[in-house]
Amino acid sequence: MASPGSGFWPFGAEEGSAAAESPGTARAWCQVAQKFTGGIGNKLCALLYGDAEKPVETGARAAPGAAEPRPACTCDKKPCGCQKAEVNYAFLHSTDLLPACNGEITTMSFLQDVVDILLQYVVKSFDRSTKVIDFHYPNELLQEYNWELADQPQTLEEILLNCRTTLKYAIKTGHPRYFNQLSTGLDMVGLAADWLTSAANTNMFTYEIAPVFVLLEYVTLRKMREMVGWPGGCGDGIFSPGGAISNMYAMLIARFKMFPEVKEKGMAAIPRLVAFTSEHSHFSVKKGAAALGIGTDSVILIRCDERGKMIPSDLERRILEAKQKGFVPFLVSATAGTTVYGAFDPLIAIADICKKYKIWMHVDGAWGGGLLMSRKHKWKLNGVERANSVTWNPHKMMGVPLQCSALLVREEGLMQSCNQMHASYLFQQDKHYDLSYDTGDKALQCGRHVDVFKLWLMWRAKGTTGFEAQIDKCLELAEYLYNKIKNREGYEMVFDGKPQHTNVCFWYIPPSLRSMEDNEERMSRLMKVSSVLQDIMQRTVKPLQAGNRQNDLTGQGHLVIFWQMTPLWSFYCRLVWYHLTLVSKFGTPWDCHVSRALTCSVYIYSSYCELQSLNPACATKAQ
Repeated sequence: MASPGSGFWPFGAEEGSAAAESPGTARAWCQVAQKFTGGIGNKLCALLYGDAEKPVETGARAAPGAAEPRPACTCDKKPCGCQKAEVNYAFLHSTDLLPACNGEITTMSFLQDVVDILLQYVVKSFDRSTKVIDFHYPNELLQEYNWELADQPQTLEEILLNCRTTLKYAIKTGHPRYFNQLSTGLDMVGLAADWLTSAANTNMFTYEIAPVFVLLEYVTLRKMREMVGWPGGCGDGIFSPGGAISNMYAMLIARFKMFPEVKEKGMAAIPRLVAFTSEHSHFSVKKGAAALGIGTDSVILIRCDERGKMIPSDLERRILEAKQKGFVPFLVSATAGTTVYGAFDPLIAIADICKKYKIWMHVDGAWGGGLLMSRKHKWKLNGVERANSVTWNPHKMMGVPLQCSALLVREEGLMQSCNQMHASYLFQQDKHYDLSYDTGDKALQCGRHVDVFKLWLMWRAKGTTGFEAQIDKCLELAEYLYNKIKNREGYEMVFDGKPQHTNVCFWYIPPSLRSMEDNEERMSRLMKVSSVLQDIMQRTVKPLQAGNRQNDLTGQGHLVIFWQMTPLWSFYCRLVWYHLTLVSKFGTPWDCHVSRALTCSVYIYSSYCELQSLNPACATKAQ
């Protein structure tokens, strides 16, 4: 069990700071935990301090033996405010929970036990002495547990066990040493908001069914449009199930704007449409074209420069070629923060071309849109205010829990005209409030999850300045990582120059390949290195999660597979050294011991122990 100051990530502590070693963090957690009812606080403190040091509430006397079971409550208050009774779940089922008659006590006890499980998971997620993931291959997990659905119900005892088992094998995306995806981290306010949203369990299609949430969506989308640069936050928007759907919404609305008749008559009634996007853009542009009947062949990929930015001259050339063939250009999707390189397309030049040829300009800022919160970095999106639509995913750079993606549209009313079906059984026109707050008819979905509350509550908790500081720190860390890698033996950058975003792309080169000529054989072996290292770093007994391994996107065939580390808000400087040291340590013996490294976890652990014995000072720093 972790002891205070050693096992927990020092929130906000800088490298070398004394705060990183003080017990204040764990004790602060315990002070908060004491506020939980039903004994959860004490359990959380026991988890933080270990069984040997359990704090006792002020004025309370520690029991010499095991605690006596509390009798079942007999009060008439609903809901009951008494401490939870000891409940034997072995003979209880979901039918014994509310709304069952007299189900209050069982329900409160069950939910508090679920919260207890969740709180333990949350705390362990920030404990650097724990693994990021207890990785098993799919066939191993399928054989180890019975995951099948049965005709007969399980007991509540088994349901709680299911919860523990699920979290046991879940990846801790809030772990300080996890930086595998663009959406990561675990924000406590966002988590609380997600719990509240699930408890409310409502739908976003009308004001009368979700009054507060509808208003919060209105307020939040307007603020986001203001930050894009549209005067007074004018326009429209919606929260959708991820950036891919937001991008498809943009394509749908752009097509409707140019050919409104397509809504009733379909694609057969209009000319052949073509869309343009960079060769480094997200696959969702093609996927949206396929879903809307436009076809993937109608998405024309524009060449990029060596840093992954769209080349405007090539865009204009391809537009003219398409027009000469009789095709109708209807959309250009520029990218603000590409998935792999983190590149920002030149939006001003692209906007000029779109204006010249009267084409809808969409900006996919799913990854890079968060930089609009930073006065230091928002210049990278200069020209975004000229876009007709923008995708922005707060669940990425801003750390909002999944999922939280917004599509912003500059022209008000266009989304409603494009999607509305006038379903009178839901959207009656005789209601006694402003019907513009019934947002369901402008969405493709009927049932729509409440995604806004997480963002709104986090924004209230942090303020714009808090998000700005968080984002600025992330980009500073990316530059720090780049500076540590660029001249380090055994590493090569994928491209020269500082990263544009937090994406840091590099290769690890094992000793046997460092003197080899740069040819296909070398790249083939490099590809195997990345695959083996990822497996080791997922399965190692020490806490580490590999960065993304990315395939070549240019079609040139010279990049093959490389590593991408993306420092986000839960990342800090000491992890850079720690990660690079272990990559080198695991990668070096790979040269001669591939099969051994893959099959023997003891070998992996001994490699780490050897690192500690060879350089105790560095090992201490890595911890």
